[in-house]
Amino acid sequence: MPEYTALPILSGRTVKYSVAIFLWISFTALPCAAWAQEGNGNDDPLITTSLGMPLSAPLNPMREHSSLGWGVNTGVGYNFNRRNALIGEFMCNWLYPTNETLQPIRIALQSANASGHANLFALTGSYRLELRGRTLGIYFIGGPGWYYRTASLSRPVPIGTPISCARAWQWWGYSCAGGIVITNLTEVHSNAGALGFNGGIGFTARVGEAPYRMYVESRYHFAPTGNISTKLIAVTVGIRY
Repeated sequence: MPEYTALPILSGRTVKYSVAIFLWISFTALPCAAWAQEGNGNDDPLITTSLGMPLSAPLNPMREHSSLGWGVNTGVGYNFNRRNALIGEFMCNWLYPTNETLQPIRIALQSANASGHANLFALTGSYRLELRGRTLGIYFIGGPGWYYRTASLSRPVPIGTPISCARAWQWWGYSCAGGIVITNLTEVHSNAGALGFNGGIGFTARVGEAPYRMYVESRYHFAPTGNISTKLIAVTVGIRY
């Protein structure tokens, strides 16, 4: 049985404050970098940056435990030419639990007030191949990355409660032995990180003065995180240059 580390997870408030600061820095730096390094109206900048909001749809086996999620995705990279670029990106997703993964906990606690949340963080490096016209464009993107997923329950199950093991318990960080959940936790959370990969396709449309473009992309992400792999499709809408 894979083991989860005892690393502390970030609280929802800490994550949201961090993302708010990150968004503020990104929105400030984006136009400044474009003006300072490339000048106004250059449709072939050497530096590329992006800021978008992904809507994530988990796939099995993750779909049993998480419904649709959303977050922020930002990146910066280097354009070797009009078609080829290398890009580093950071993605943060808030994942919302399904009723199926909360129901066994609520039954064990005999309470409907048990709740939980999960977060997914990804730091990736990707290659982008782009075919771009003056107004519209299409690109293909993919590469490896480090994925780190956390999950936390609002209430632990009382120690000594006899419960049959199920995947829902493992999602939240409980371990099992002999088919029985080991209820020895006073704070329930799981942390799992692993190397993974991503790949997808995107479309761009020029907005305003070059090189600013809106983009819509769909990307598949996979990482063998713990005993429940991270698999999801992220559809992102944002702005880049």
